[in-house]
Amino acid sequence: MNITNMKKIKVLIVDDSSVIRSILTEIISSDPALEVVGEAKDPYVAREQIKKLNPDVITLDVEMPKMDGITFLSNLMRLRPMPVIMLSTLTTKGADITLEALELGAIDFIAKPSFEVLLANRYAFKDALLDKLKSAVTVDQKSYQLSSAISSAKQTKQAEQSTLAFAGCKRANHLVAIGSSTGGTDALRQVITQLPVNCPPVVIAQHIPVKFSERFATRLNSHVAVTVQEARHGQKLKEGNVYIAPGDQHLQVVLKNGSLFSVLEDSEPVNRHKPSVDVLFDSLMPIASNTQALLLTGMGQDGAAGMAKLKKHGARTLIQNKASSLIWGMPGAAHALNAHTSEHSLTDIAQELLAYAALSREQMKEVING
Repeated sequence: MNITNMKKIKVLIVDDSSVIRSILTEIISSDPALEVVGEAKDPYVAREQIKKLNPDVITLDVEMPKMDGITFLSNLMRLRPMPVIMLSTLTTKGADITLEALELGAIDFIAKPSFEVLLANRYAFKDALLDKLKSAVTVDQKSYQLSSAISSAKQTKQAEQSTLAFAGCKRANHLVAIGSSTGGTDALRQVITQLPVNCPPVVIAQHIPVKFSERFATRLNSHVAVTVQEARHGQKLKEGNVYIAPGDQHLQVVLKNGSLFSVLEDSEPVNRHKPSVDVLFDSLMPIASNTQALLLTGMGQDGAAGMAKLKKHGARTLIQNKASSLIWGMPGAAHALNAHTSEHSLTDIAQELLAYAALSREQMKEVING
C-alpha cells in the first residue's frame, strides 16, 4: 500500500513550552503516518484549534497556565470526547495529576522529556510517543466511549460498596498474577474494587514509571477493601493483599519454605518494559498449577509468550476480551498464540478469579482439562 495515499493521523499539540512544542512537532512530523495540524500554548487556544482543525488525537501537558490540564480534559471529555495522550512530569504531583487524567478518560501518557533525557535517549522517547499516538486512534469508539469515563468516580464508589462474596481459597498458596499496560490503571481499578479481604494474593506488572506505581497503589488502596501496596523485595505474599511492581524493577515470585515471596530485580527491560509481564509470568512456572494468570488491556505483546508457557504447565490463563479492552494488544497477542484458557468481559473477571480460587484441587483439574 502506498503510504502517500493513506489518510494521515492529525495531531494537535497543547503545551505552554515553545521548546517542547517544537521538539514534539519535529518528532511527530518524522513519521509519514502522522501530521501536526496545529499547536496551542494554553487550553483556550486549544479549544479554538480543536473546532477549526478537528484533530484525531491531542498531546496535552498536565500543567499549564490559565486553565490546568485536568480542568481542560474534563471539559473536553464532557463536550467533545477524543483520544488524548498526556505529557506528564516524573514527580509525585505529576503522577497524581496524570492518574486523575486517566480516570477522566485520557488514553495514555508519556513522561515529559528533559533535555538530558532527550540527549541520552531520544530514540526511545520518539518510538514510545509515535506508538502511543498511533494506538490512541485505534480505540474502538463503539466498545469504549471516552465520555463514559467521566462517571468512573461514581463507578468506583459503587464497586466499593459491592465487593464480591468469597468463601475463601481451598488451596494454600493460590496466586493471581496480572499483566496490563495502556488502559490498565482503570481496568485494574475495576477488578480490584470487587475483591474481598480474604481473596488470594494478587501480584501485578503494570507498565508505569516508578513514581507513578507508588502513587497508583496509594490511590487505589484508598478505594478498595483489600490492601494495595507497591511490592517490596522479600515480602511474604498474603491473602487480601495486592502487590504492584515498582515502575523501575521486575517483579518475580518464589516459593520458599512453604510460602510465596516477592523478588524485585533491577535488570534490563524485557519487551522494552521494566516491569515486564513476561518476567513475572516466567517466574511462576514452578507454581503454575496453582496460579491464575490474567492479561488486561495494553499495547504490545508483553506477557503473551509467558502466558503460553504457563498454560502448558497447568495454569489457568485468562484474557480480557476485545469488546471491553481499551487496546487489545497484549490480550490479543495471547489470543493469537492460543495462550488463554478463557476470555472475559472486564466486568466479569473478578468473579471468575474468585470462583476458581474457591475450587478444590480436584475441581480445579476438571476446569483446566475442560
